[in-house]
Amino acid sequence: MLETEKELKKFRDYVIKESRSNLTRLKKNSSKKLYNSLKGEYKLMANSFSLYFSMEDYGHFQDKGVNGLKRSQNSEYSFKKGVPSKAMLGSLDKWIVRKGLAPRNKQGKFINRLSLKFAIAKGIFNKGIKRSLFFTKPFEDAFKRLPSELVAKYGLDAIKLFNSTIEQPKKK
Repeated sequence: MLETEKELKKFRDYVIKESRSNLTRLKKNSSKKLYNSLKGEYKLMANSFSLYFSMEDYGHFQDKGVNGLKRSQNSEYSFKKGVPSKAMLGSLDKWIVRKGLAPRNKQGKFINRLSLKFAIAKGIFNKGIKRSLFFTKPFEDAFKRLPSELVAKYGLDAIKLFNSTIEQPKKK
């Protein structure tokens, strides 16, 4: 059991460390909210174990991408027609401030921030969100490194393990 626990701890720590590094490298770490939300837990039982990863819901969309209304990202997620939610506009507002965006019109006047938020939201809805695989790649790499005895003993399959260990976004 000690070897199994050691390997699960290494697996968890590697996935979280590399996922965080990927967020920073891919410049998807603006607020550090997603970065700080990455968590992993494991539990050993007599004949099995459980492994569980969690993150902010939007992390799944950053990892797997989201199909836009006019452009596909080959993702299981997609935007529905409609207007952006208040939550999305609020997030965009904070993002605009963090990024220091203050575009001007042809007359040199600053563009109204509400107009800017809607323009950005429209672009996101139309183009979608490109997949980053910031979490998926480290998970798959860590799975390849698991000792073959552990994989055989528990009958592990990478896809089943991934789907059973990552918390899926909540439906709203």
